[in-house]
Amino acid sequence: MQINETLIRSVVEQVIQQVRHSASPTSNGAASPSTTGSSGPRGHSGLFDDVDSAVTAARHAFEQLQKRPIDDRRKAIDIIRRISISQCVELGTMEMEETRIGRLQHKIEKLKTLGEKTPGVEFLKTECYSGDRGLAVIEHAPFGVIGAITPVTHSLPTITGNAVSMIAGGNTLVVNPHPSGKKVAAEGVRRFNEAIRSEIGIDNLICLICEPTLETAQQLFKHRRIALICVTGGPAVARAALNSGKRAVVAGPGNPPVVVDETADLDLAARCIIQGAAYDNNLLCIAEKEVFVVNSVFDSMMAAMERAGAVRLNAPEVDRLTQAALQRVGEGADAHWAPRKELLGQDAWKLAEAAGRKIDPRVELVFGETTSEHPFVQTEQMMPFVPFVRCPNFETAVELAQQAEHGYRHTSIIHSRNVRNMTIMGRTMDTTLFVKNGPCMAALGLGGEGYLSFSIAGPTGEGVTTPLTFTRERRCSLIDDLFILGR
Repeated sequence: MQINETLIRSVVEQVIQQVRHSASPTSNGAASPSTTGSSGPRGHSGLFDDVDSAVTAARHAFEQLQKRPIDDRRKAIDIIRRISISQCVELGTMEMEETRIGRLQHKIEKLKTLGEKTPGVEFLKTECYSGDRGLAVIEHAPFGVIGAITPVTHSLPTITGNAVSMIAGGNTLVVNPHPSGKKVAAEGVRRFNEAIRSEIGIDNLICLICEPTLETAQQLFKHRRIALICVTGGPAVARAALNSGKRAVVAGPGNPPVVVDETADLDLAARCIIQGAAYDNNLLCIAEKEVFVVNSVFDSMMAAMERAGAVRLNAPEVDRLTQAALQRVGEGADAHWAPRKELLGQDAWKLAEAAGRKIDPRVELVFGETTSEHPFVQTEQMMPFVPFVRCPNFETAVELAQQAEHGYRHTSIIHSRNVRNMTIMGRTMDTTLFVKNGPCMAALGLGGEGYLSFSIAGPTGEGVTTPLTFTRERRCSLIDDLFILGR
């Protein structure tokens, strides 16, 4: 999963300067459409000011795509993959510059690996049944125009992954991106569409609302020509999609727990926890968020974390970080802890500084001991601090992990050599992703087997989305004695 460090160092500074220069007004007072994305001309290349125009354009593109062979879908998604790989440094840098959360190297890696690991039209396998009464063929047909909501945590990567799967299934899509990632989203969509139009002659396979708001999201949910909703985001947007009245594929929130039992390889567990929890500063919904360790190996596990390069905060420092990083929001039954924007997705040294500690800027993760009720345990904090909870035994660790996961059934992780314990935790957690003795991203084929997607649809049950997720089953039956061989 690691991209060449020398490549990053050699081009990133140049790209950043180009992005900053391009984002400034040009001599005639207009912004350059090739670099600012949302400031470019509207009405083609996927960029639109209003929902109705975007849906109309996407519908027209869908009707054109329907008349084309499946090979044209393959060409379109190969273009998206090619751009995602070849321009990962520039586009990843744009995303980092705009959102100011996460880690630049990982923004770049996400786009590169999406281009390499996303499934395409090869997933659309036709099933056939033949017998004395004829032939039945089961195909995978598209829905039409899909409305998509994407998060700030992975703005362009989520659009890219969804576009590959949706177009492979024969659909087109309209995206309402997170406002804080709208510029890079628009620039990526513009590049994808222009290249697709040049090669296969269809524009607007991916359409985007350039100035997204809650109102445009609601309009997209309710638009009569939107056949399916796909949402990637937190609890509020997930609930809105489920209440839209349309079929929805919902990639909701997660708060993935880790359990470490007394049989675990502690040094391996430490390296895996750091790799997963520090990746893009813990913005991944599948990332390790809290760790429950059996008491007999707790102190050894904490020492292993320090050996692996993480920095341990003491109790007063954890308290100071909690005050700086989390806040109470909502009222009454809706009151809950939430991350403060100032520290969300920021580097570990900034979290340590907020806790009153100076650490090496190269440190990727800070950690500390807390109780199971601590806000950092119960909140999907999305920052590179991991709380560790001391548990009297394995059974208690799993019970507390289940409580902290809040029934999202998203992701859970165990480090153990005991197959029985793995089985117990897997059945108890019943999560969409379950990782044993590895970092969280292994569940998506990064360091493990399988394919990659940034939309993990837990609430609606589709799991890791693929092109099949965005198709409907269509059965064609032929009933004719003439079909039966030998008659």
